[in-house]
Amino acid sequence: MSERLLEIKNLHVMYKTDEDDVYALNGINLHLDKGETLGLVGETGAGKTTIALSILKLLPEQTGFITDGEIQFDGKDIVHMKEEEMRNLRGNDISMIFADPMSALNPLHTVGNQIAEVIELHNPGMKHEEVEKKVDEMMELVGIPAERKTEYPHQFSGGMRQRIVIAIALSCNPRLLLADEPTTALDVTIQAQVLKMMDDLKERLNTAMIMITHDLGVVAQICSSVAIIYAGEIVEYGKIEDIYEGDKHHPYTVGLFGSIPDITSTAKRLTPIDGLMPDPTKPLPGCRFADRCPHAMEICHTKSPEAVDFNGHRIKCFLYSQEGKTKEEGQ
Repeated sequence: MSERLLEIKNLHVMYKTDEDDVYALNGINLHLDKGETLGLVGETGAGKTTIALSILKLLPEQTGFITDGEIQFDGKDIVHMKEEEMRNLRGNDISMIFADPMSALNPLHTVGNQIAEVIELHNPGMKHEEVEKKVDEMMELVGIPAERKTEYPHQFSGGMRQRIVIAIALSCNPRLLLADEPTTALDVTIQAQVLKMMDDLKERLNTAMIMITHDLGVVAQICSSVAIIYAGEIVEYGKIEDIYEGDKHHPYTVGLFGSIPDITSTAKRLTPIDGLMPDPTKPLPGCRFADRCPHAMEICHTKSPEAVDFNGHRIKCFLYSQEGKTKEEGQ
């Protein structure tokens, strides 16, 4: 049997507004096996959250559109799935942890009721006593005493609220968990606790996970494979060893690592990536990173590179393609 749980092929997403059309995703290709954890890494506005919202078909109804591509979840076509089928899929098979736990929780309802709501929605035949027992189990599973289920979100700290959001997401034992920067609002100590708990729960429940973040430290701690996203494209994709220990990288990936403080370095300043991401309302004929890249060649500004595969480690850059090398030698 195939272990493939999720496969995205050539995904294009556009946001249509009164002023401009925003090309948010431009040919995303990625896959996820059962039990695997994939890190989506990139700066703000790269398209990480749009990928997650596309998987759940939660793009803004009037403005967000999948214009091309496929999303296959366990062999099912999500792009053309009807809303009723998607409602059964969301929360039951695919769950999402949002970045801000305070906006994800309803301040007018107890945390116990909010966990119970999800369980009841996907298990309509379950008795009240069974629902309450499941709520207690989920509270204890994320390290919060079950007797606190009658309290409201404002009575919990940021870290505990995030644990409750995780309990809600995991309450129906989903096969895929989408975590959208789940530790951004937390301090470093609580962040480490939440990440360890998520990793433990993932192993215990055999849940696949997509971790959306801009923090390469979080990726190193919890992910088994990584996709580096820039301006709506995956520019590098591989196992965690390829990204952190490999000798071949996309210039953008090199720039990301250069922006991280290194305690072994004597440098007085970090090395930022010059410039800004290109305007997403204006499609470019060439590589989207060309204007910021220290290795840019003439071909980079006129043609988009194809991904070069090194035993599963894919890099979308002319530096590694035969076409780019030929052009460079001819200049």
